[in-house]
Amino acid sequence: MRRRVILMLAMTATLPLPASAQTVEDRARAAAEASREKTSDSEAIQQNYLTPGLAGQPIATVDNSQTFNPSIACQQTATLLELIAQPASSGDIGTLRISRDKNLDGSVDQTLTLPVPVSGICANGVVSCQPGTWNQCRSFQWDVASGGDLKLTEVGLTDLAGCYCVNNSCGSNLVWGNMASVLKDLGGGVIGALTTADPRVGVAQATIDGPAIRYTGAQSTACTPNPSLPQTAYRASPATIQGDASSAAAASSIFQALKGSPAGIGTVGQIRACTIEREVSITPWQFDDIVSASGVITSSWSCGEGCRRYQIRGDGACGGYPPLYSAIFTPLAPERIVSARIVEMGADDWVQARVGGVAVGYAGKRVWMHDGIPSGDCRISGSPWYNYAPIDITEQLKAGSTTVSARVRGGGGGRWGYVTVEIRADTACDLSERLVDLCSGYAGDPACQLDSERVDGVQTFKSGVATGINPLPQVRQFGSGACTMQLARDFFRRERSYRCSIDTGSMPAPDLSRGAYIIDHSTETMLADRVRIADGGHAASSRPFALPDRGSVPACEAVCKTRAPKANESVALDGVVGAKQNAPTGWDTFYHACRTDSAGSDVCPAGPGEEIVSACGCFDDFPEAVVMMQTVRLGGADLVCTGEVR
Repeated sequence: MRRRVILMLAMTATLPLPASAQTVEDRARAAAEASREKTSDSEAIQQNYLTPGLAGQPIATVDNSQTFNPSIACQQTATLLELIAQPASSGDIGTLRISRDKNLDGSVDQTLTLPVPVSGICANGVVSCQPGTWNQCRSFQWDVASGGDLKLTEVGLTDLAGCYCVNNSCGSNLVWGNMASVLKDLGGGVIGALTTADPRVGVAQATIDGPAIRYTGAQSTACTPNPSLPQTAYRASPATIQGDASSAAAASSIFQALKGSPAGIGTVGQIRACTIEREVSITPWQFDDIVSASGVITSSWSCGEGCRRYQIRGDGACGGYPPLYSAIFTPLAPERIVSARIVEMGADDWVQARVGGVAVGYAGKRVWMHDGIPSGDCRISGSPWYNYAPIDITEQLKAGSTTVSARVRGGGGGRWGYVTVEIRADTACDLSERLVDLCSGYAGDPACQLDSERVDGVQTFKSGVATGINPLPQVRQFGSGACTMQLARDFFRRERSYRCSIDTGSMPAPDLSRGAYIIDHSTETMLADRVRIADGGHAASSRPFALPDRGSVPACEAVCKTRAPKANESVALDGVVGAKQNAPTGWDTFYHACRTDSAGSDVCPAGPGEEIVSACGCFDDFPEAVVMMQTVRLGGADLVCTGEVR
């Protein structure tokens, strides 16, 4: 955003071009070329706009005809921080002094001289060991005290990142030979701690001068000495900006004026609330709720869970037609009947089982499956007769009321007979579930938009924007007593509100027909148009059309790849990495944006000690980067955990 403001200010200046001798296209191309010269790459933007803008220095217009002093920060300083490193004979950095302008008033407020030698440098701290060795090492992290002073805090090595060795245990003359990179790494760790403690601090440029590095910066986001501002607090809690914006809008007279203008009230809206609720009911079932029995039932008893037996018993005689004893079974919930059977018959002397008036079985000495009387004597001496072969009557009972009868015939000392019916039913608790959606009408109405939603108490939508928060699946208990169940569902209740337009207001909808006609009827060489005339009709026209030559642009920004030898001085918990390798020297790889010389050729700006690996051009090292990242990932997967508690 800062760069855009500066660029817009710079480009508003009028370029002094000969108005009569040049066409509009020539003037536009000249202006574009002048602008491109100052903004062609990141280095040009930083040099021409960003660095002077943060430091409060003059910025020139595109044609350099005018200058102005921007004020994009409340406080500016040319030197935000200065760091000076002085190596010792042991190779360690014996003296490291940091000078800092805390309140950005142009004067130094804090000077910190490290009380320990620096044997290793990390991205966020330093390592101090016995000078010239990698023994008795202690790890320190850059930190900021509550009063704003820079300090070192002792931590474990695992809390630091990107550490490497610089003293004589890893090589000779490492600090002097790599002073620029050493200063950048030290300064980067310090700047990281400062900007973390106070996000308002912005750094524009780092300048290296021998053993010193200086940073140019400013407070670029606030005009107050308090770093705990709502603007900077949004980084830690982005969701709070929505509520703060709403409060600011409510307190703004300009916003309220726009809200009450014809444009603001052109559409009348109405908030409509609704719910989507999951209704769950659990119904307990008793046996008598499934089957009812009546008639001649001499006894009944339970035969287990959801099972009952009924006995139909009576006396008989030899004379006349055998008497009939009947019971009626009525299905109240046929779908819950599991089975119905005649499981036992017994008599002294005869019994016949009948279902719906039809004989289905008997107990006696001889077959009795007809409507007449059994053949032979009425009185048969001996023990009673029993039949335990089951007779299934499930289908008959599910179809409707079913009559089961016992015909009994006997004489002498034996005149009884019975039929036993067994019915099994499903008496488990019945679960019914349904979604009652009272929002479907609003959701399907194009004039309504979802404004807010709560799912089981969690705000998932607010002011028409998703919050990004969703509830976890819920587990709830339903029922009571013997009928208790736990159900896990994605949600049980959604509370929604929709904002619905109920009036288009006084502002008419824009007429887009002319634009649609131009798009549909124009070509690359002909521009078609249609305008409305006084009598309400339309007049169509067309004319030749051609786009100006857009010129050519490079396929990419030319870059080059270089490398420089570097000792493997990286460190880990086990010591210096180079000491564990056969070849302790490796390579540092650099990428540079190429520059154009006076002859128009690309030149690779290789640094001291660097050799060119790939000349200027367009090339893609993505496969190499993938291999490197995969190597690091697989190497990390093979690391052995220590016994230290972390």
